[in-house]
Amino acid sequence: MGILADIKAFDRDQRHTLIASYLGWTLDAFDFFLLVFVLKAIAEEFRVEVSAVSYAVFLTLAARPVGAFLFGLAADRYGRRPVLMANILLYSLLEFASGFSPNLTVLIVLRALYGVAMGGEWGIGASLTMETVPERSRGWVSGILQAGYPSGYLLASLVYLVLFPSIGWRGLFFVGVLPALLVVYVRRTVKESPAFERRRERAARPSFGAALRGNVPLLVWAVLLMTAFNFFSHGTQDVYPTFLEKQHQYSSYTVATIAVVYSIGAILGGLTFGAWSQRVGRRRAMVTAALLAMPVAWLWAYGGSPVLFAIGAFLMQFCVQGAWGVIPAHLNEVSPPELRGTFPGTAYQLGNLLAASNATIQTSLAEHWGNDYAAALFWTVLPGAVILALLAGFGTERRTADFTADARNAPAE
Repeated sequence: MGILADIKAFDRDQRHTLIASYLGWTLDAFDFFLLVFVLKAIAEEFRVEVSAVSYAVFLTLAARPVGAFLFGLAADRYGRRPVLMANILLYSLLEFASGFSPNLTVLIVLRALYGVAMGGEWGIGASLTMETVPERSRGWVSGILQAGYPSGYLLASLVYLVLFPSIGWRGLFFVGVLPALLVVYVRRTVKESPAFERRRERAARPSFGAALRGNVPLLVWAVLLMTAFNFFSHGTQDVYPTFLEKQHQYSSYTVATIAVVYSIGAILGGLTFGAWSQRVGRRRAMVTAALLAMPVAWLWAYGGSPVLFAIGAFLMQFCVQGAWGVIPAHLNEVSPPELRGTFPGTAYQLGNLLAASNATIQTSLAEHWGNDYAAALFWTVLPGAVILALLAGFGTERRTADFTADARNAPAE
């Protein structure tokens, strides 16, 4: 009832902002995850190993910190709204261009550029939303925002299921241009963040360097936390369709159906733990979700049948994205207020950079162990869950931070 009351209390601007940010991250994830479903198909067309194509995933993730930093700086200077529109338009066009790749090299370059555009979207959308909604609503709103990621995975799996047999991997990338239409909605309905507007009224604002000074330990901790988070999430998602295809010879229909099931689990997990974190605290919610993933890992990797794999993957993603559901609120709350457009996204995407080798590590290990993808998945995910729980549990927290007061009281240079 509390969530329903909050939704009813939202004004029109708050609702539009939440919808736009959720869709922005959903469609960004949709464009990204289309690639992971077609690694095998691309490898076959270009006559290379799957591990070679996985470098496209690696470079996409590795390029994201560049976008988070550059677009974040622009958002802290010019506003969240216009930079968000630029991000959405850019990643959509680069997704479309990927479908024309004549060889693997061109595809990898385009995916790296796509990574730059993708890197900016999350931090800007999250800061715009968190600075717009009331403090009491940030937990469940955080869960909704982060649910955009598995929502994008779900959408990608459905599109792959329905369209891949007829249009191939290139056609899927052409479909990926559709998120550009979201720019029209943002332009017409979304307003600028109230906290940013309050900060823009100040005659003087500190430079990036001055604002970062004194917050370096916080940034280091946040980057390490997000490295663990990204190993945790990408370690359970990116290679899983390939594992089902190559090790178990499941059809594209079966793989996509399992993906739909675990994407639903991921959405429910993000919503559940995001809302729960508003009552019990961000750290406790993240640690609980990470620890619950550990006993699920065996069923997820060694289920042995489509039904058991679907159940294991559903439970795994409920836990993984449950922990992630806390992150949009958590990173924005601990962020220095004058860097809220830059800090959350940069920390997140630097963590992505440090974890960007995940797909390559897992596919290389699997090939080294005689295509034993189950072992590669199982023995890379368990350490990630433990490290995540430790970093989250011993970290900082500012669950009741007042963003408007932060903007008013932020130091000027």
